[in-house]
Amino acid sequence: MNKSQVWQLLAAGIVSLATPLLVNAQQAPQPSRNAAPPPPELQKLEEGEAPAVTIRKPGDEPAGISQKREQGRVTEVKVESGGSTYYVKPGSQAGTLQPGDSIPRGAQWQIKEFDLGQKARKPGEAVQSDSDAGLPPPTVEPSKN
Repeated sequence: MNKSQVWQLLAAGIVSLATPLLVNAQQAPQPSRNAAPPPPELQKLEEGEAPAVTIRKPGDEPAGISQKREQGRVTEVKVESGGSTYYVKPGSQAGTLQPGDSIPRGAQWQIKEFDLGQKARKPGEAVQSDSDAGLPPPTVEPSKN
């Protein structure tokens, strides 16, 4: 065989191998059975109101909220709202508990507060002693012999 025939056979072999690839490339792709459906049309949503967010600095607390701190940690928060007062305390961390592992504690409402000292007096009110607490003195009946 001479060189020209070898080149012709080689070219014919390459063309015969490339022809199926070219034919498949020209055909339109057929939809597969597992093809995903087209996405639904998107609807435009109306803009809502901007959220009412108030960012406070750590020193700017409302008048009804006070905190107790020990060594830089908040140990108690007292909230006075309307006519009620309640306390919020963090859960204690015992043993190897990590922050957030402890059971959260509920708020403790202040039901009644007793003043064991003296009552507050209005100006001009007479001072009463402990022996005279507004009760009449006891009467002593004479003994009959």
